[in-house]
Amino acid sequence: MKIYYDFHIHTALSPCGDESMTPNNIVNMALLNELDAIAITDHNTCENVKAVMKVAEDKDIIVIPGIEIETKEEIHVVGLFLDLESVYNIQTEIFKGLPNIKNKADIFGSQLILNENDDVVEELDKFLMTACALSLNKVIDIIHEYNGIAILAHIDRPSYSVISNLGMIPDDLNTSILEISRFSQLDKYIKLYTNYKIIQSSDAHELGYIGISHNFLEVDAKNIKSIFNALIN
Repeated sequence: MKIYYDFHIHTALSPCGDESMTPNNIVNMALLNELDAIAITDHNTCENVKAVMKVAEDKDIIVIPGIEIETKEEIHVVGLFLDLESVYNIQTEIFKGLPNIKNKADIFGSQLILNENDDVVEELDKFLMTACALSLNKVIDIIHEYNGIAILAHIDRPSYSVISNLGMIPDDLNTSILEISRFSQLDKYIKLYTNYKIIQSSDAHELGYIGISHNFLEVDAKNIKSIFNALIN
C-alpha cells in the first residue's frame, strides 16, 4: 500500500520555526494535505514530539518521533525513532554536547514548548541552532543504538549538508538513506545515488510547506514498523 509522508517538520520549538507551527496546526495541515505519516524533527530537541503525537491519537495519521541533529561538522542528520523513550534518550546525549549558550529570541526566534492544546508551557533557554560536540559518524551510531533510522538531511542544499560541508558522502557512514529538499527533482537524485534510498521531505518551518512534495512509500501496513522496513530496505 502507498503512504504519503513528510518526515522533516519543525515546530515552534525550533527558533527558525514559525510560531504557528503548533501541534494542532501541524496535524490538521498534514491531514488537509492527505498525508498518512509525518515526523517531528526540531533542531537538537524533541520536546514537542509528545504533544503532536497526543493530538494525532484519535486521527488517521502516524506521527514518528524524530529530531534533527547538527553534528560538530555542522551537518544535519534527521533521526527517526520507534518510540518517545528512544528520542528522549538521544536528546539527552545531544544536550550534553551542546554549548552552554542562551537563546536570544529577539534575534533567532522563540523556542516554545507546547502542550496538546497549543498552550505554551515553557520557553526553552538553551540555544538549539548550533552544532553539538559529536561527529557525524558518532551521531549516526548513537541513532542506531536506540534502534533509530539516520537520514542525511537535505543533501542538495549549499549549507548544513554532508555534500556541502565534506564535498562527498564518505564510504564509512553507517546509513544508506538520503533526503533531498522540497523543490529538488526526486528522479534525478534516485539516478545519481543508486546505492542509497532517496526520500524527499519539506523541512517545513511554516504551515504552508507541510506535505508540499507529496511523495509516497510502498509499505506492507500503515504503521511505524512498516515505514521503517520500507526505508531500510
